Amino acid sequence: MAFHIVLVEPEIPANTGNISRTCAATGAHLHLVRPLGFQTDDRTLKRAGLDYWHAVHIEYHDSFQEVLDSNPEGRFFYASTRAKKVYSEFEYRDGDFFVFGKETKGLPQELIDANLDTCIRMPMTGDVRSLNLSNSAAIVIYEALRQNHFPSLH
Repeated sequence: MAFHIVLVEPEIPANTGNISRTCAATGAHLHLVRPLGFQTDDRTLKRAGLDYWHAVHIEYHDSFQEVLDSNPEGRFFYASTRAKKVYSEFEYRDGDFFVFGKETKGLPQELIDANLDTCIRMPMTGDVRSLNLSNSAAIVIYEALRQNHFPSLH
């Protein structure tokens, strides 16, 4: 099994490229939910992922509901600046899904409202609205890996 990063309607190719590189380094599966704000052959996307694309398990979905339907036994955690609980308050298991929204709007409020118990946030100080999407994904995936003693990584 592996952890999963789900990007719902990502808009910035460099962020998705960086996340794909993190997935390659950690063995996480990447799920991209359309519509995407870029073409998958975008030069910026490819450059950010460097030459690791062959090492990324990637799936494309036409809706987030399709991700849920394809993984009925999955545990889903929803990253949002509006979440009450900090990401490190949860115990993650191999196979968990970490869901991130588009860079400009995050996840839809109705999705947050329907999943309040599994919404996670990164603590921040000051007037900063949010962290960069690729940084947030890296923080969460490495916390999940740390909790599970970095399975199959060296």
